[in-house]
Amino acid sequence: MKRGLVFLILLSVWLADPAQAQKFGYVDTEFIFSKMPDYQKALTEVDKFTEKWSKDIQDKYLEIDKLHKAYQAEEILLTEDMKRERQRIISEKEQEARAYNNKVFGYEGLLFQKKKELMKGPMELVNRAIEKVAAQKKLDFVFDKASDFVMLYTNPRHDYTDYVMEELGLETDNKANRTTAAGTVNQPSSGTGTSPGNASNRITTKPK
Repeated sequence: MKRGLVFLILLSVWLADPAQAQKFGYVDTEFIFSKMPDYQKALTEVDKFTEKWSKDIQDKYLEIDKLHKAYQAEEILLTEDMKRERQRIISEKEQEARAYNNKVFGYEGLLFQKKKELMKGPMELVNRAIEKVAAQKKLDFVFDKASDFVMLYTNPRHDYTDYVMEELGLETDNKANRTTAAGTVNQPSSGTGTSPGNASNRITTKPK
């Protein structure tokens, strides 16, 4: 649905009367975020929470494993009532561990909420910078090169990433890991995504 909407927008731009054509551009938010200290700090915080909650869940399952082993070792000595009680405790611990795992890592769970909270500041800064650049350059549409929408070809004259980075006070990195090619072709994602630090597809040419 999202890709279809973007395609229709682009189609309307391309088919418009040249005198009435709407101006559009794109930015690479993945590259921008990779250069933002606040965003990198937020990622570090997310990793800390992920590690902590993962350890909590691992500890719960280690406890369950110990209970299983103790029950197996003592089962022959237990009465039927004692067996049922041990099994009830183990079952409750397993349910508790699964519930906690879903609470943390499930759909819109604690990790999702924490990530949303920590990323809110940097994302708002980037959005405001994009809106300001769009107003300054009189752009009608701004697309995100790092989004799910696959941009098979991007003309560098429509790339406004550097303007957004300048608005944020970030280095535009015009040297070693930037190329002076006239254009760039983006290959569809293989599933692992583009590394935020890989700027080999970035272009030095800036649109007017």
